Amino acid sequence: MKKGISIVCLLFICVQTYGQVGGKHSFEFLSVPNNARTVGLGGKNVSIYNEDLNLLADNPAAVGDSLSGYLTFNYLAYFADIHSASFVYKHDFDKWGSWYVGTNHFSYGNITSYDDTGAELGEFNAGETVFFIGRSHQISYFTLGATLKYINSNITAYTSNALAMDLGGVFKHPKLNLTAGLVFKNVGVMLSDYSETSDTKLPFDVQVGVSFKPEHMPLRFSFTGYNLADRNSTYYDANGSEDEPGAFDKMFRHVVVGTEVLITKNLNIRFGYNHLIRQELKLEDGAHGAGFSYGLMFRIKAFEFAYSRGGYHAAGGSHSFTLTTNTNLFLRKRKI
Repeated sequence: MKKGISIVCLLFICVQTYGQVGGKHSFEFLSVPNNARTVGLGGKNVSIYNEDLNLLADNPAAVGDSLSGYLTFNYLAYFADIHSASFVYKHDFDKWGSWYVGTNHFSYGNITSYDDTGAELGEFNAGETVFFIGRSHQISYFTLGATLKYINSNITAYTSNALAMDLGGVFKHPKLNLTAGLVFKNVGVMLSDYSETSDTKLPFDVQVGVSFKPEHMPLRFSFTGYNLADRNSTYYDANGSEDEPGAFDKMFRHVVVGTEVLITKNLNIRFGYNHLIRQELKLEDGAHGAGFSYGLMFRIKAFEFAYSRGGYHAAGGSHSFTLTTNTNLFLRKRKI
């Protein structure tokens, strides 16, 4: 018990010491949550373990061997014509271990192009794609995982490519319903850049988190610290009328809070709060739900359906849909 709590406390010390400024990186689509569970829990979660194949997008150690044979599809309706689609599959190769593969494509739709004089040149397409493969391995109460990613960005005639890895770990308490996670995201190198003068950087990040379920409550709480790679994630107009945020405000902009209401095994409701999104995207007359998210999951026979809405701005939010199935159930029926 004391060992588990000590690890959790050590992880969260980092939340008070680091931050990150936006706008420094390309491939930011890698930071956008695309599955319904993560969206519903506020956009980040690295500590829930072995319950959802989609969680490996947040932490490669979050998925154990018991999910071998699972297949999942995700669709994210973002803003305007921006949307993404992804799939993940996990398979056990006996002595080679259990591996997962997948892809996520982010489309920005059709964009109108103009020359230096403002004359319209027509439309072009822009999109970004990541292909990934990885696995995890359990050692006692710890699970370690790694995901290798090939990333491509295509904006009209300009392309950029990179190779990156996510490295993560999860600690599962042997007696309590408590898990803690740590992940280093997008550790890698550029393979090619948009132009000779481009200086593209990967969105490297360090994230930590803890999830716990009280013994006699149908609730699970998650706290995730993110944007921990740099020192400053606070945006305000120092030359204008805005006051500099206080120390607590700055610290809480690195934290996402998520809650799951575990109604039954086949029905869950999810809520999340992201303070950074609320502070940066609220309007002068109110936040209009920015930073809050919600969703639900339900199972019907061999299929699991999930939907979540992420609140970003008064103009609207994101809508995420997930469909997951266990292909082992179909294979067994075929063998019989």
